[in-house]
Amino acid sequence: MPNQRQVDHPVNPLFVNRWSPRAFTGEPIDDATLFQFFEAARWAPSAYNAQPWRFIYVKNDSKQWDTFVNFLSEFNQSWAKTASALVIVLAKTSFIPPGKTEPIQTGSHTFDAGAAWGSLALQASHDGWHTHAIGGYNKLKVREALQIPDEYTLEIVVAIGKQAKKSVLSDELREREVASSRLPVSQLISEGQFNFKE
Repeated sequence: MPNQRQVDHPVNPLFVNRWSPRAFTGEPIDDATLFQFFEAARWAPSAYNAQPWRFIYVKNDSKQWDTFVNFLSEFNQSWAKTASALVIVLAKTSFIPPGKTEPIQTGSHTFDAGAAWGSLALQASHDGWHTHAIGGYNKLKVREALQIPDEYTLEIVVAIGKQAKKSVLSDELREREVASSRLPVSQLISEGQFNFKE
């Protein structure tokens, strides 16, 4: 699909070409490829180098695949079931600061996990794969089923796959299968003071 996105200022095409389709082919993904995406995420910046991100993944040939698909809302199940992998992104809420021995709470765990997810998504796009972040899933069900300790927040689920033709989607989703635009930079920045008109 040709990308009709227009930039306000010159950037590497990787940032503009990355988008989040829902139509996936379901073809298998090997560990070497998937782990490249995790490697990119590994090098994301974080406060105090705490690296709070954690990833729990399944591939679509795993015996746990249906369990992970069923964590999703019914709407998201309808398209994500044809992904190649699903990844649950967690963030650890505490860390041990340099020179200390006891853990403290961090206020940036979610922010830092978001940076890691962004790196993963860009690496996947660079390598010819697509990702789609999913917020619609049952966090309580995930926490109980996977025995996730309370000190970890559940962030998003990421669907990873090769893009299929949008004809595999329902009529409703087919209409939405386009690379979305973004607000102009001028609406996102303000020099020296809060001056945003929402």
